[in-house]
Amino acid sequence: MIMSFEILHFRGSDKILEEKNMSRDVRYTMEYLDSALYGSYHRREILRQALDDMDWRTNGDLNILEGRRYFYKGFKKRVAIDGNFSSYEFILDGLLRLQIGFDKGKIDMGILLLTAQRSEKSPYGSTKQLVEQEVKYLEPTITLPVTVVLFDLGRPGSAYEEKRDEADSKTSGSHENLENEVPDPAVVPVGNVPPVNVEDLQPKKKRGRRKKVINDLTHETIRPK
Repeated sequence: MIMSFEILHFRGSDKILEEKNMSRDVRYTMEYLDSALYGSYHRREILRQALDDMDWRTNGDLNILEGRRYFYKGFKKRVAIDGNFSSYEFILDGLLRLQIGFDKGKIDMGILLLTAQRSEKSPYGSTKQLVEQEVKYLEPTITLPVTVVLFDLGRPGSAYEEKRDEADSKTSGSHENLENEVPDPAVVPVGNVPPVNVEDLQPKKKRGRRKKVINDLTHETIRPK
């Protein structure tokens, strides 16, 4: 299966993940998110459920600021996940939210999930190039080690349409196979079987032998004494 995401590491975030033995965990989590979210509706709810399935919502406090209702999407081993797939411009808010946790001493690094989809008329090049430029421009305000993951999740609802078209194709194919099926000449259709005469199934009496015995008895030859 081809994955539709790209992982970018900044300020040694890949080294931190290796030290925490989380490189494989993060990779599997991104693959799971890609599979669950691609072409789907209600991505916010699915994202929350998927991170919960991968144990990113039960291993620590998701709260960003004490006493305020600001939460990260996931948290594990002092690594926070945040993100938004509705707009690429969330990169500024996301980096700031992660930086707060880093400055408070709550996290050692952050993972930011973003959409790679932008306007085709944008003059700023590819999304990857734009991320690299903006992370650099935001220094020294944003200084935490961060991993940015760019997802191309397709058009919302496209996955359901593909499954529907595939099901329709299979149904149409099965109908065509039935119509084009060549009948087996050895198989006689039920409607063409002639009625069975019960008398034909009964064993026939062997009359010839009995008649010969009777003739032998009635035509006894008397020999002279």
